[in-house]
Amino acid sequence: MTPDAAAPLTGGALTRSRILDAAAALMTTVGLTRTTTKQIAREAGCSEAALYKHFRNKEEIFVRVLHERAPRFSDAMEQLPRRAGDDRGPAVHLKDVALAAVRFYRRSFPIAASLFASPELLATHRRKLDELGTAGPQNATQHLAAYLTAEQKLGRVSTGIDPHAAATLLIGACFHRAFLDLFFGTEAPAGALRPEGEEEFAAETARALLDGLTPRGGPTTATP
Repeated sequence: MTPDAAAPLTGGALTRSRILDAAAALMTTVGLTRTTTKQIAREAGCSEAALYKHFRNKEEIFVRVLHERAPRFSDAMEQLPRRAGDDRGPAVHLKDVALAAVRFYRRSFPIAASLFASPELLATHRRKLDELGTAGPQNATQHLAAYLTAEQKLGRVSTGIDPHAAATLLIGACFHRAFLDLFFGTEAPAGALRPEGEEEFAAETARALLDGLTPRGGPTTATP
């Protein structure tokens, strides 16, 4: 085993990992509302009592699934502002953000969709985020806006744009792309997904955001 290789999980850590894996699978296929702790424990090969040694309730399991089993989008976004000014440059960082965002939303949509069918469940989820001190969905745009602001100060991003509006445009585009991917599956009609590949989508979305839509040397749009 190489020095950087992770040691195999054992004991309680292994049980916890199996519980999260089982919960992710059930919440994706059965749905959050219909998934019970009894089902999760059975799927994980442990007792409900063992499950409750690691998690207080189903809502906590759900939050942990999003943050530990979906792509680590929140971690990447939190680190982004500190990368302003590095050699990779805004175009590369924005492409990375777009790629990570599409993958995160595509993975988490099926799990989280049932939240919006139940106001009570959604309220419980918001409370759980507060209790656990876990980042909410607004953090992605906030961290991206902080990064763009830092790059503006370094002269590498236009000062003529609002960083928060730009961040919302990028994250919103990724959210919509993930929705389309899930909606069409493998049956997307011709032209429904442009650009078709996710790598190309990420690169072109980042480029469009950085370059803007105003022709070089052309008239600017008046502020309403």
